[in-house]
Amino acid sequence: MKPISDKDLIVSKMAENLVGSEIIKLAGEVKKMMLNGDKIYNFTIGDFNPEYFPIPDAFKEEIINAYQDNQTNYPASNGMEELRIAISDYISKNQGLEYSKDEFLISGGARPLIYATYQALVDPNDYVIFPTPSWNNNHYTHLSHANPIFIEATAENNFMPVRKDIEPHIKKATLVTLCSPLNPTGTLFSKEQLVDICEMILEENKRRKSGQKPVYLLYVQIYWQLVHGNYEHVDPVSLFPEMRNYTVFIDGISKVFASTGVRVGWAFGPERIMGKMKAILGHVGAWAPKAEQIATGKFLNRSEDVKTYLLDIKTKAYSRLSQFHAGFEDLRKKGFPVLAITPQAAIYLTVKFDLKGKIKPNGKIINTTEDITAYILNHAKLAIVPFYAFGAPKESTWYRLSIGTSNIDEIPAVFKQLESALSLLK
Repeated sequence: MKPISDKDLIVSKMAENLVGSEIIKLAGEVKKMMLNGDKIYNFTIGDFNPEYFPIPDAFKEEIINAYQDNQTNYPASNGMEELRIAISDYISKNQGLEYSKDEFLISGGARPLIYATYQALVDPNDYVIFPTPSWNNNHYTHLSHANPIFIEATAENNFMPVRKDIEPHIKKATLVTLCSPLNPTGTLFSKEQLVDICEMILEENKRRKSGQKPVYLLYVQIYWQLVHGNYEHVDPVSLFPEMRNYTVFIDGISKVFASTGVRVGWAFGPERIMGKMKAILGHVGAWAPKAEQIATGKFLNRSEDVKTYLLDIKTKAYSRLSQFHAGFEDLRKKGFPVLAITPQAAIYLTVKFDLKGKIKPNGKIINTTEDITAYILNHAKLAIVPFYAFGAPKESTWYRLSIGTSNIDEIPAVFKQLESALSLLK
């Protein structure tokens, strides 16, 4: 058979131009270093080390029971009814949102639901507004053959987008995608910020003519139960009941119950939209396993077990975030060019390294963010993710530090090594 070259294996323009994950790329470099015997403090992936953050015992028990009960055939295409009822009750009791079981859709984690939302609401060449940094919106927009409108959020607003930045683009938008608490920053909307944005969306939808597609809001709240200190989670429908017609929520168990590998996520919103998303995912086959669905429903009904676990995971997460924040504050006070935003939510700390222009021990100058990332990885053995991996400008010197895999006893050693590396710079 005559061999052909890669250039002859022509694929779709979408696939050809799809950008790979910068996080996975960095994680691969870290893994290679670790395989070579380097001790790396790897805080790149938004995941949990089960040794420090195991899933709830009661949840594990329900999963085992479901498999022993032979719950291993196909689940319902929109999710098991008992799970949708359990989530409906849970959201009602804990968030004050009233959605029926038929306004929920279950899938294998949150990602298929985000994809389905884009596919259900966004046509090719439509415009999608989202902030940077944010997780994967640029890729979902590309997969939908849509046009991205990047809103560069700033540290002054805790990297949350504000109305004045979105408003110039709202007239041509189909979808606004927001996440709070936000991955990668671990920050969240204030009530005032979200009120402003919701008012803008409602005003725009009143302006649009009958038969014209409205502006929809995709609201990812996968971290909403991991809010720390005196901060509070806010959502669009609680603020404005009329936003219910235009809002799709994304939620699930992956973060709040340290269950990233268990793969149960849910969307909720207008029943018509959920039906279209159900049809899309039915063709993809992105269901969560039936046993895990049944187990999740039963666990959510075990209110005291849920309450106990939430207190435990929030305590563990906040203690790590606080210690990392204190470590960066200590370095800043010593005169090192670093900065960290006070922890607010989720499992992420936002950190800045102002190292451009510094001279490394080998006499070379740090010129780019890639240089900074390489330097702290090679000299401090610290692996974290630059914000440009989340769509921020390449020149941004802000980073995400994820604490889900961190051993709390090793945090002092992290800063000892980091301070030593920073001290070598001139």
